[in-house]
Amino acid sequence: MTVEVCVKAAVGHPDTLGDCPFSQRVLLTLEEKKVPYEMKLIDVSNKPEWFLKINPEGKVPVFNGGDGKWIADSDVITQVIEEKYPSPSLVTPPEYASVGSKIFSSFVTFLKSKDPNDGSEKALLNELQALEEHLKAHGPYINGQNVSAVDLSLAPKLYHLQVALQHFKGWKIPENLTSVHAYTQALFSRESFVKTKPATEHLIAGWAPKVNA
Repeated sequence: MTVEVCVKAAVGHPDTLGDCPFSQRVLLTLEEKKVPYEMKLIDVSNKPEWFLKINPEGKVPVFNGGDGKWIADSDVITQVIEEKYPSPSLVTPPEYASVGSKIFSSFVTFLKSKDPNDGSEKALLNELQALEEHLKAHGPYINGQNVSAVDLSLAPKLYHLQVALQHFKGWKIPENLTSVHAYTQALFSRESFVKTKPATEHLIAGWAPKVNA
């Protein structure tokens, strides 16, 4: 039975992989576990009928493990993949599961912020600093030597953060966060990441309407 996954297509390029970090997280999980899959690209501005039938909420990603059941929500999907394909294990110990969990929301708030004094930059820096301290103590990945689920959730978000903040605000992760820099480099150079990442221009096009709102 073929594993199928519906993911976001690039804005204005329905045949190209788009910039959804939650879709990429699912693709990364399948790639790291070497599970063959069929990827269906969904133009989210013009969702096909068949897609809305299987997934009335119309959100991506959705996943079908070969049993005809479509599952939404990247948290649920990655859990299902882990149970069905336990090797190699990507289980993150519960005590590390929430490391970095506020980085993405802090990044979005800062990205959209028009007021340099609203504290949004400081809030993001605090989250990145906390990640730095965790990696210093436990790295190179969040659970030590091996990649786990929490890394695959964070990797696309950190990529969005890097590309979008550099483009829209000329902002970079501070140099002194050396463990965070080593971590992003290690993640972004993994074969699974290179294969599933959106092109920079599609990522920027995806954020532009939100930044300019």
